[in-house]
Amino acid sequence: MSTNISKQKREALLEKINQLKTFVEENSSDENTRRLLSYLGEIQKDVNGKKFGLVFEEHKEKIDLTLEANTPVLTEEKELFIHNGEKMNFLIEGDNLAALELLTKTHKEKIDLIYIDPPYNTGNKDFMYDDDYVAEDDEYRHSKWLSFMSKRLELCKSLLSQEGFIFISIDDKEYSQLKILCDEIFDEQNYEKTDYIQVRYADKTLKSDMKYHKQVEQVLMYRRSSKAQPYLEPEDYSYDKFIYSFQELEEGREIQLGGKKVVVFDKGQYKLIKHEEGFKEGLKEVWATGTILNGNSSGRFFRDYLSGRKDEDGLGVVYKVYGIGDDQYDYRYFTGPKRANATKGKYFQGVPNEKLEEGSTKFSPIPNFYDMAGDFGNIRHEGGVDFNSGKKPVKLIKKFIEYFSKKDITVLDFFAGSGTTGHAVLQKNEEDGGERQFILVTNNQNNICREKTYKRLCNVIEELGNKSSLKYFKVDFVPTNERFFYEYANELLEHIRELVELENAINFNENKEIKIILSDEELERFTQEIDQLELCKVVYLGHDVLPNGEQEGILRKKKIKVNVIPDYYYKEKRG
Repeated sequence: MSTNISKQKREALLEKINQLKTFVEENSSDENTRRLLSYLGEIQKDVNGKKFGLVFEEHKEKIDLTLEANTPVLTEEKELFIHNGEKMNFLIEGDNLAALELLTKTHKEKIDLIYIDPPYNTGNKDFMYDDDYVAEDDEYRHSKWLSFMSKRLELCKSLLSQEGFIFISIDDKEYSQLKILCDEIFDEQNYEKTDYIQVRYADKTLKSDMKYHKQVEQVLMYRRSSKAQPYLEPEDYSYDKFIYSFQELEEGREIQLGGKKVVVFDKGQYKLIKHEEGFKEGLKEVWATGTILNGNSSGRFFRDYLSGRKDEDGLGVVYKVYGIGDDQYDYRYFTGPKRANATKGKYFQGVPNEKLEEGSTKFSPIPNFYDMAGDFGNIRHEGGVDFNSGKKPVKLIKKFIEYFSKKDITVLDFFAGSGTTGHAVLQKNEEDGGERQFILVTNNQNNICREKTYKRLCNVIEELGNKSSLKYFKVDFVPTNERFFYEYANELLEHIRELVELENAINFNENKEIKIILSDEELERFTQEIDQLELCKVVYLGHDVLPNGEQEGILRKKKIKVNVIPDYYYKEKRG
């Protein structure tokens, strides 16, 4: 039987504390005695506290102080509204802790997928805490980051549906700390896996401040409960099931397409070698339809220049296109259509490595490894906006969306950055006719929200010819410190419309199923005209609007649900 040394030490310390308490009680009985006994009791409580888990120095942010004295609200930037009449999406500008508090009022257990790409806390000006970058030599560097993350993860957990998943990108600087933190918040039994994502190739030039060049980042995945089951259909989910190497048996013929040098290999002039599943070096095949890869340069090139060339070049040819890759090879292979009525081909993604030999058995030692270095190399082209730090490829986020068989999920990203998550949702909807909705949250430091996130979403909606709509909200605050509820209730009412729109994913002015009534006169008018408002299903009443017996009877008869506001969103404020 093993011996629990820590338990023995703890019990010995508690015994010493008890002896001190007994001595104090027997030798003194004044006010100081009661105070000392109280102190000793607190020490006993601490000693009996958590025995295992992540221990860090808790820090308080400026936003914590702001939230203690204020209640967050939303204000719409109406001039930025993109109105296409379809499912509403939302971009929220402001501190994400305040935004998450608001979302707990509108989306508790309603979010299906959360993806976040938080600061990696490298010490290289990537993590700002209370207006200052956290330096690598800050003795509380990890504690500040964990305090920052723990509050946000606790809130977002309450937003996840029972069938929901959260995906968190991170690198090795905070991976181990984050894993323990997530085990505590989401429960260790809800840990699904860690994906290892290759983000660059080994031969990239080192930055001057790097000892070695990181090639791999991690994505932690947790489910909300045992009800969450990923949709894992291999032919749809695993785009890198087989790995290929390419052999040029003869010289092809050179042509020019779209300003790029292209070499065409006819049948018999090339050989594709398919390696066994699990082989991790070489080329991955991806369908290149001009739609699936429409968001990057490879897909557009296939759509515009290769898909229709079967009459000129014949069927089953391979195109070696220069100027597509983002590495020293600077080329990629495409197959053209193989049948007369086909428009599809395949794009072979990854570093072309002609030195691989048939039958090689080299395997990656890392499970759940995905080579996306080529995609990361092309992200500067995605969305039409520059974003120098932390931009993720659309393909990565789409990979997570495909964990869901449903096509109407709600997706949240509260470290939205350049807006990749919104881009991925829009593109996936365009591909399969889905009705997924996104909610993005980011601050506006250096005008990121307006000039990067919002601009990118506008670009994507226009490029895809997408009918999605977008509302732009800002986080604002109503002072509540040393004020009674009735003193600021009407100020909350001024921002209720935005919460109703966010909760129901609507543009309120054009939705006949919901009505907001803020005065007795409006209620009287509504009940008199109710026969002309047959589509109305829910009414939100202001806190001082009191229906009389006749009006209550009319609402019941019409089966209209009544929500009293701001009680509906701010019940805790009334005490």
